Amino acid sequence: MAAGRRSAPEAAPEGEAPASSESLDLVNKSVVKATVLLSELGRHRQGITATEIAQAVGITRPTAFRLLLSLEQTGFVDRVDNRYMLGWQIARLGRLADPYAGAVARIQPILDEYAAKFNETLTFVMVRGEAEHEVVAEASGSRFLTSNQYLGGTYPLHASATGKLILAELGDDKIASVLPDKLEKFTARTLTTRKALLQELQQVREQGYALIEDELEEGLLAAGYPVRDPAGVLVGILTINGPTQRLKSDRLPAMIDELGHAAGEIAKALA
Repeated sequence: MAAGRRSAPEAAPEGEAPASSESLDLVNKSVVKATVLLSELGRHRQGITATEIAQAVGITRPTAFRLLLSLEQTGFVDRVDNRYMLGWQIARLGRLADPYAGAVARIQPILDEYAAKFNETLTFVMVRGEAEHEVVAEASGSRFLTSNQYLGGTYPLHASATGKLILAELGDDKIASVLPDKLEKFTARTLTTRKALLQELQQVREQGYALIEDELEEGLLAAGYPVRDPAGVLVGILTINGPTQRLKSDRLPAMIDELGHAAGEIAKALA
């Protein structure tokens, strides 16, 4: 079957109740087909003909043409030389949408649970592209813990557990194109040369997690654990952050193991 083809409703994912016959009766099949067409158009940046998209999704050409014409009238589809592509309305709605709202709603209970368990602050970063990321969620185990100042922002790649995990996914040549030879100094313990950073990244790859101690802020220790999709692609990073004096203890290895369990739960929730 061609990629993207959908000719009948799929079975409910494992763990979810199947749609009732009543809810299926309420589904507008034309709307469903239109969304399938839009998804397929997203895979063809240079456009695709009505015949080609009909074959790709498994519907008749007249049906595809009728739906494409309707979507074109409302701006969701553009047509150039009889080739169809996503329209300006898709771009407009994309700018209005919060890309992380659904993901945060699914993972926040997990963050809250483990933050309370550790009595520390946890943050979750969504990874976008090779080196882009954003802190999208946090949880504090105590009302006396301060909120993370990076929520909604980014971490320095070379001086954070998050950044080191992101860089560890890249080859040395790619890292050289992302970072300069001389790196910004935040504290006396910040790694300020790319050579020293590359050596540490090898250790990060081997152990599967990243750890910083007084590198971003004096007195701050943070451990980061990767969150991967079913294909093994890095999609996010879970970190625990707290005072070095409190976290650097005999319990730290066990906390990192627990952080790995929490990262696994988040991966399942996102999937």
